[in-house]
Amino acid sequence: MTVKQSEIDRVLELECDLQSRSTRGDVARLRELLAPDFVEIGASGGQWDLETILGLLSRESSAPDSAEIEISGLSARTLSLDVVQVFWESRRGEQRARRTSLWRRSGGDWQQIYHQGTPLT
Repeated sequence: MTVKQSEIDRVLELECDLQSRSTRGDVARLRELLAPDFVEIGASGGQWDLETILGLLSRESSAPDSAEIEISGLSARTLSLDVVQVFWESRRGEQRARRTSLWRRSGGDWQQIYHQGTPLT
């Protein structure tokens, strides 16, 4: 039960794309990347569905003081032929978090179905 390395690389590329300011401000692109049943557990402990996240990201991307998200330690593991889990750490200004997400193969490409962030001190 392994996913080809090229598929894992694609998921990692999509994870990075999802963190870019341009993608986070593009609702059409976000709808391609995030599954309709998407759920996020944020670093604050809040839980959000797709529609809520789309609204939050839209407001965030239009804020003039919104810092870029720095990614480090990006890695992935295969959970099934159609599910890949991604791990990474984020830094945005002084805020750091350990993050994980689940990506599911859908119609030939991948969509994120779950994301969680845990603050680092």
